[in-house]
Amino acid sequence: MRRRWAVGAALGVLVLGFVAFGEVAAWVASRRALGTADGGAPSGRGRRSTGRQAVVVLGYRNPSERINAVNRFRVRAGVRTLDPAASSSVLVLCGGAVAGLVPEAELLRRYARDELGFTGPIRLDSASTSTWENIIAAIPLIEDAETIAIVSNSHHAQKARLHLYRLRPDLAERLVRGADYRLGEIPWIKPVEAVLGLRSLRRM
Repeated sequence: MRRRWAVGAALGVLVLGFVAFGEVAAWVASRRALGTADGGAPSGRGRRSTGRQAVVVLGYRNPSERINAVNRFRVRAGVRTLDPAASSSVLVLCGGAVAGLVPEAELLRRYARDELGFTGPIRLDSASTSTWENIIAAIPLIEDAETIAIVSNSHHAQKARLHLYRLRPDLAERLVRGADYRLGEIPWIKPVEAVLGLRSLRRM
């Protein structure tokens, strides 16, 4: 009995440690590769901008015509990143038909409109098939913005911000933190995403 309790306790500690690792790694990634325009608070949460704002949401592989949990999270995070004090805001949704017949950008748009009730301006990139292509396609859609937030899972968003620094450092200077990190949100995804994301960032 004691042995079972000890094994259960050890497993519990491992699970809690894995979850804590995911939280810390995501928190750190959400604050990296930002521009001089960032004021330390997520856009729409504490910092208020009176300028033009663009929020880029990156899609995730979606094999069916029903939007998956990862893409639903990313759209919610993108919408809550929008700053009501900005003079104008636009939601830029990125992703082609990578794993299914419907472009990820279109699935993101439907969810934002039909499920979240978002009525603001939306621009679509429905052709890109990788993070690098996402940013290339997004550039002409965000050039007029004074602040730019890239929203995804934290490490993926960091990777996309680094791509923007390589492609257009002038635009990257306008990068601000999105609202894609919240303590305790999607705890089952953060540790896995951290492992995969850190591996991908090391390869860059």
